[in-house]
Amino acid sequence: MALYVAAHLVVRVALPLADPYLLPLSGVLTGLGLTMIYRIDPDLAFRQGLWVVIGLAAFAALVLFLKDYRTFDQVKYILGLAAIFLLALPAVPGLGRTINGASLWVGVGPVVFQPGEFAKVLLVVFLAGYLRDNREMLSMGSGRYGLPSLKHFGPLLIIWGGAMLVLFQTNDLGGGLLYFSIFLAMLWVATARWAYVAVGGLLFAAGAYALYHVTPHVQDRVAIWLDCSWTVSNACPVYTEGYQLAQSIYAISGGGLFGQGLGEGVLISPEGHTYIPFLSTDFIFAAIAQELGLAGAAALVLLYVVFLYRGFRIALMADDGFSKLLAVGLTSALAIQAFIITAGVTGLIPLTGITLPYVSYGGSSIVANFLIVGLLLMVSNHVNRERS
Repeated sequence: MALYVAAHLVVRVALPLADPYLLPLSGVLTGLGLTMIYRIDPDLAFRQGLWVVIGLAAFAALVLFLKDYRTFDQVKYILGLAAIFLLALPAVPGLGRTINGASLWVGVGPVVFQPGEFAKVLLVVFLAGYLRDNREMLSMGSGRYGLPSLKHFGPLLIIWGGAMLVLFQTNDLGGGLLYFSIFLAMLWVATARWAYVAVGGLLFAAGAYALYHVTPHVQDRVAIWLDCSWTVSNACPVYTEGYQLAQSIYAISGGGLFGQGLGEGVLISPEGHTYIPFLSTDFIFAAIAQELGLAGAAALVLLYVVFLYRGFRIALMADDGFSKLLAVGLTSALAIQAFIITAGVTGLIPLTGITLPYVSYGGSSIVANFLIVGLLLMVSNHVNRERS
């Protein structure tokens, strides 16, 4: 509470006209996440608390020392290349760490972090600047059949394609879906052409089909999604490949309408192990649904919906293209990420290993999401100052 009061005072001093709801929303989500992580593992909650301190410190530094976020537009190509570099870091021998089939982490001594979380923010900034500069050409088209010329679409596809290739190489299916969705959302907002969304959807379907046939990891995730008991072993009939998803669905259904009660759910075995592996990271939504029920899970989803509404409201009020696209991209990144992980945990789509923003355990995610809030508040303050 003291940290958020301090962050609120920083915002009141540096950004007095900023949106008044985004920071409290992130505080409620972070508080709920810390509570559930403490319920699962107090040691992890202490570490998460340290990351919240670091995240709020980075938030305060961004708000206080970045005079004008629009200066990022001048170095958008550098930021785009930096994003590709960060995404490629886990593939470097000796640095990368593979956890649960995905090579997303980088280890430097005792510090392990996920560079893709920061690459997400940099790519959004690059897309906002590039689409603003070339929006007219991409909207109207300058080549044959009204399509944009390669000169205008080429650099965009190179940066985006590089990101996709790196994500496929690291087996980060959730990241690939997240970046592709952000790309299409920002492209549609910039051009208002549904053709791009349709073509993008077809390209994604074709790529997913091809990847399914060449990557066993993808085949496993799809098979588990279709039937989470598909690999029952005679030696161990309980711990199957689909054990996580099956336990998650049981946990959610066991919560009922109002839940078992905070701290009363069946999440931890008598031996001290969680019944659902990676409960504090990938499956924390299932823990919330069991202990707080459908009402608590729906309330959590509605918090993200309110965040989405406030972010899009900032974008609608923005007069310049860069601010509008930046607000859309940052808001979409957080909302799409929340959708992907909750949909995977509930069995709506194949499960992907990404974090639930502000709620799941993960230092890189916490810090990156606080930077997103800081940038959105800076855009909001600029927009309201221009309109007043």
